[in-house]
Amino acid sequence: MNDADSASDTPAGEPAQLIDHCKAIPQRLLPHHLLSRGMHVLARSRNRLIRKGLIRFFLRRFKIDLSAAEIQDPDAFRTFNDFFTRALRAGARTIAAGDNVLVSPVDATISQLGRLEDGAILQAKGKHFDVVNLLGGDKTRAQAFRDGGFATLYLSPRDYHRIHMPIDGTLREMVYVPGRLFSVSPATTRALPGLFARNERVVLLFDTDQGPLALVLVGALFVGSIETVWAGEITPPPGRRTRSWHYDPKSGPGRIAKGEEIGRFNMGSTVIVLTGPDALRWESLLQPGQHLALGERIATAPGRAG
Repeated sequence: MNDADSASDTPAGEPAQLIDHCKAIPQRLLPHHLLSRGMHVLARSRNRLIRKGLIRFFLRRFKIDLSAAEIQDPDAFRTFNDFFTRALRAGARTIAAGDNVLVSPVDATISQLGRLEDGAILQAKGKHFDVVNLLGGDKTRAQAFRDGGFATLYLSPRDYHRIHMPIDGTLREMVYVPGRLFSVSPATTRALPGLFARNERVVLLFDTDQGPLALVLVGALFVGSIETVWAGEITPPPGRRTRSWHYDPKSGPGRIAKGEEIGRFNMGSTVIVLTGPDALRWESLLQPGQHLALGERIATAPGRAG
């Protein structure tokens, strides 16, 4: 889970402070998956006291605005998970037009973005992790992104938690990578080396007209449940080995249009977007700490109008 860090917390791009390390140390000792399984049960409870108590706590603690939601009455949700993964009302988000335009797949805050350097992704100041490890240890899988771009998008508890397609594309492969479930809050991101390549995650690999695209859905503390619209809930239970599913364009999900829902976090976490070399260029005004809305333009194919 994205713990109690607020949107005003120091961005992940800043150097780690002593307090960041103090927050991270106890997490090494926690039974991550056991805690997440417990939250999985609580979040789906239809007990009135549990449901209303959790929803009211989150509304107050994280100042969640339901005005963009399809259901705006907190008491109308059947479970806390229904509240947390609530749908948006029609027209609540605008998807930027253009076949060559990549949009944000989520409501989120930019943790980092830029170009990969020798196959490494910037996590926080002074900390990098390897794209091969992030994608499950397969060098061939990672080669397509070696000199490409990346954007790490952090979903706080107040954000919309469904994930949408950022550009038209065809699903080629899905990979489940086992791991821990450390918090992905900015403080933990600054303190723990290789955090995103250590946590449990689901990798989605697409072919697009603008080159290869990967969306890495990173699990976190209390986020032991990641699902896609074509496969349902992938975790829990946690696995002990990497698994992959290959999809035929004709028999799999096929072509997915920009803006279509493709999955969700049952509780919040992080999405890492990877693009191929020279395929797309990030919008020049984007920077760490900036909040994005689903559908907002974040990159465009070079040399072409949006």
